[in-house]
Amino acid sequence: MKTQDIETFFDRLAEAHPDPQTELEYVNDFTLLVAVVLSAQATDVGVNKATRALFQDVRDPAAMVALGEEGLREHIKTIGLYNSKARNVIALSEKLLAEHDGRVPSSRAALEALPGVGRKTANVVLNTAFGEPTLAVDTHVFRVSNRTGLAPGKTVEAVEERLMSVVPKAHIMDAHHYLILHGRHLCKARRPECWRCPVADLCAYEGKTTA
Repeated sequence: MKTQDIETFFDRLAEAHPDPQTELEYVNDFTLLVAVVLSAQATDVGVNKATRALFQDVRDPAAMVALGEEGLREHIKTIGLYNSKARNVIALSEKLLAEHDGRVPSSRAALEALPGVGRKTANVVLNTAFGEPTLAVDTHVFRVSNRTGLAPGKTVEAVEERLMSVVPKAHIMDAHHYLILHGRHLCKARRPECWRCPVADLCAYEGKTTA
């Protein structure tokens, strides 16, 4: 995709989503971190249903450790991989208390050193909580980047690197939100809704659909 087309691509997505936000529900940096960890291989809708009651009472690492792994499992048992996720959330809460005074760190290295936190989770937290210009490449971002020709790549890392090099500076802060929302609501995996897509004329996808 040409530079001018990429600028137009993001201008249109920005117009479609003037105030893009994560669809995960959270109340502070800690609950954001927990929600993102829980969202791996799960839908935001499913995570939100599980965490609404949880985050009413558990909003910091100390409260999470006090709840314990068994108590947390009861809250999140409707989410895939809930056993391992419960272990990771309790372990990362303990590490936050032991090494970061109970605060979510703002460095990538410290975040990725937490149990259950990989690069994608760190990117989301750095962007959403700390205003860093990062791009979290989930399945939606990966699909949209490859399907449209925006930032093709065979791996998540390759797509992230390509996106960071081509996304206009004016849109870098919100780019992953734009792409996630576009992939979730229009550029769907099984049948993209090309007939109502604002960037269809810029897209390289050969199998465009009609209503």
